[in-house]
Amino acid sequence: MTDETLRWRGGWARLGSWRGRADVAYLSVGADRPPTPEIVDRCLRLLRGRGYSAVVTSALAAADALPFLDAGFSVRERLHLLAHAMGDLPQPGRPTRRAKKGDRSSVLALDHRSFDGFWRLDPDGLTNAIEATPSSRFRVCEVDDVLVAYAVTGRAGHHGYIQRVAVHPDERRAGYGRAVVLDGLRWLRRHGATQALVNTQRDNEAALALYQACGFRELPAGLCVMGRSL
Repeated sequence: MTDETLRWRGGWARLGSWRGRADVAYLSVGADRPPTPEIVDRCLRLLRGRGYSAVVTSALAAADALPFLDAGFSVRERLHLLAHAMGDLPQPGRPTRRAKKGDRSSVLALDHRSFDGFWRLDPDGLTNAIEATPSSRFRVCEVDDVLVAYAVTGRAGHHGYIQRVAVHPDERRAGYGRAVVLDGLRWLRRHGATQALVNTQRDNEAALALYQACGFRELPAGLCVMGRSL
């Protein structure tokens, strides 16, 4: 099924399949102004009409989550939210290169090694991560021609986002994750970003340590992924 986008003054919601599944939908929200209850209800009606039996949201801030709570959603996963002030940014320390179209199967295989089932990307999920912002940077690290890390970094105006990072489990703490994150941050700063944000699961201590080592600081209020049956 193709994705569909609903827009309102101050925001949008993209509706599509969750990780290529026919029964679970994904509702991704991008908003300066949260959706109204009427918009959430319209999203649910559209998804039911497409035959989905459940839906999960993108990561939501507390204010954005309120209309979903009112619509019967519950918290599926809580996330750390971290910010970078774009100050001290050392050199990556490991070489990175632009990801090519032919790298995508290897990137997805690496992603599956790095995350559990709920968080793994399928081809559409990777495309959505790359296209989630007006401009993006997609970089990889290799060891002996084998991909060991990748990152997708996005930019919207002065705001930067580390959209996705994965490091091969056997190559963690070797500088490859740090390289792709710092590469993305330096690209953001060159293009005028004044802050970068990233989120990660509460129990992902390796990712949290990586982001903190790159200069991110945890914000008091985290994010949540919500879900409900249809």
